[in-house]
Amino acid sequence: MNAINELFIYITKLLDNILFFDLLFGQVTGTKVPFVIALLIFGGVYLTLKFSFINLKMFSHSYKIIMGKYKTKDDVGLIEPRQSLTTALSATVGLGNIAGVALAVSIGGAGATFWMIIAGFLGMTLKFTEVTLSLKYRDILSDGTIIGGGMAYLRKGFANRGYTKTGKNLALLFAIFLLGGAIGGGNTFQVSQALGSVSNEIGFFKTYPWVFGVVVAILTGAVIIGGIKRIGTVTEKIVPLMVLVYVSASLWILIVNIDRLPHAFYLIFTEAFNPTAVTGGLIGVIIVGFQRAMFSSEAGLGSAPIAHSTAKVKYPVRQGMVALYEPFIDTVIICTMTALVIVTTGVCDPNAGFCGLIDAKNGAGLTAEAFRSVIYWFPMILSFSIFMFAFSTLISWSYYGEVAWIYLFGSSSVMVYKIIFLLFIVIATIVDTNTMVDFASILFLAMAIPNVIGLIVMSSEVKKDLNDYLYKLRKGELDRELMR
Repeated sequence: MNAINELFIYITKLLDNILFFDLLFGQVTGTKVPFVIALLIFGGVYLTLKFSFINLKMFSHSYKIIMGKYKTKDDVGLIEPRQSLTTALSATVGLGNIAGVALAVSIGGAGATFWMIIAGFLGMTLKFTEVTLSLKYRDILSDGTIIGGGMAYLRKGFANRGYTKTGKNLALLFAIFLLGGAIGGGNTFQVSQALGSVSNEIGFFKTYPWVFGVVVAILTGAVIIGGIKRIGTVTEKIVPLMVLVYVSASLWILIVNIDRLPHAFYLIFTEAFNPTAVTGGLIGVIIVGFQRAMFSSEAGLGSAPIAHSTAKVKYPVRQGMVALYEPFIDTVIICTMTALVIVTTGVCDPNAGFCGLIDAKNGAGLTAEAFRSVIYWFPMILSFSIFMFAFSTLISWSYYGEVAWIYLFGSSSVMVYKIIFLLFIVIATIVDTNTMVDFASILFLAMAIPNVIGLIVMSSEVKKDLNDYLYKLRKGELDRELMR
């Protein structure tokens, strides 16, 4: 066990030094601006301005698409746009919302919430751009397999501009990071955080954590063997239920603590610009907020476009608009509610007695204590919810990793990947949680480096496709295409 921990610690430090170098070069004491976070912020701002705030303008039209209004006989894909959305949401609405937000608030203070919300709005545009490109450049193989996401649009998009070798290298780099992200953030982080919460309610798993890993591996294997269609069917059923249970409980806690809400909002807005809890001041709290928001919503990472690439649509831009709802639901709504629960219940206060959970980076356990302080019996239900959040994320990320594996090694050996993925579920139960948080965060965010570069380079063609779509929408041509 110690040997495994040491190996993960070594890999984590190595990747951190290579991929997350400080843009300030250590010149400002206590403040670090990782290159990847700065790149995500720049990309979000740049694309939001370039597309004239599409994240706000097309909200109503996006909802109509999700509800199934804009279906045509020319739609191509495997699953409905709504199923693609829920599959992607099952990967994003998870422990990042529960554990990640608790960690953000405990590290960066209440002000981190404000920057998470800003990151959510910018993330909507990032998600629109990458999903549009994924649909535009997706590959449909002879066996019906659809490969989208960063591998496809980086390779083809750069080739169209005469930079074939650069595109291939970026796609290769992205696929490697994606495979690592599936094993790290999409697998081991989810399992370790779920174990931390469930074992608090079921003591057996504290003594025999590997049993929890075996059970989760068996359940995950039963779903992922069936491929994307089974994954889409399962996530379409469990994601809305999970969100309903979690949001309902959060609303109840906020109602009970309604007298504390004004002060909570006051702390969120004032500490966003005058932070007291985080080293590095204003820059530090911005970095914490954006890092946790991007970890939760995955906007700009290029992962969710893989799920969206299987959607049945005629226009790539149309599915991009569906994807706008992901960061909104995930970050603007659910992450904000979690943060308000954490702030109003005061579990991050050093006097509350939960510093051990904070030091161990057990965000799921910290959130559970926040719920316990108001609904004493809810942590048991929350543990089940956390388990389901982790499970849904596992099955979605297993597919993302599978697509990366196929791109790197071909489809004939895909069963090898699935076995490796299931083995890491068990490994996650015997590796230190603190190590897993750091390892997963690095592998997740590393995908943004090749992906955001590609989004910026190809943004002009997305702008052209968007303008063409909006022109047809204004002229009524899209309504005439609908299946009657």
